[in-house]
Amino acid sequence: MTISRTPQPQDLIRLLTRAERLLGRRLAAILDTEGCTPEAWRVITLLADGAGHHMTEIAEHAFLPPATLTKLLDHLVEENLVYRRIDEIDRRRIRAHLTPRGRRLHQRVSQRVEASMAALPTADGDHDLLEALLTRLVDSLEDREAGAARPSRRKHLDAAHTGAS
Repeated sequence: MTISRTPQPQDLIRLLTRAERLLGRRLAAILDTEGCTPEAWRVITLLADGAGHHMTEIAEHAFLPPATLTKLLDHLVEENLVYRRIDEIDRRRIRAHLTPRGRRLHQRVSQRVEASMAALPTADGDHDLLEALLTRLVDSLEDREAGAARPSRRKHLDAAHTGAS
């Protein structure tokens, strides 16, 4: 006799964690052959758009604190994968860009990552659905997190009404 149970929130968390770890291992195996870390790869993928990005934006994209990002960018500059330039609009800020060597690395690794992802069972059409669902989940979580960071209007009105701050 099979007992069915209602999926619990921890089931989703476990599945997402497991998928992230398995995909991370797959990516790490590809990156290891190039001497690249997943953190460096996140920076390189952002910079591959050619626009040049500020440190704050790179830190958010790479999920790194500013001090760690600075050390990583120093290393990528030493490896001639990235260069820094003063922002033409705000001369107090720095923009990072890929060097030609960095662009070649991005192209080479991207092809291998795409081939690896195409070999997954989700490659036959479920990929777009999975990406859309995950994007919706992330957007929803970010919206709730942003809402929780702001004091609610009701709480603000209650404080104003009672004279509390």
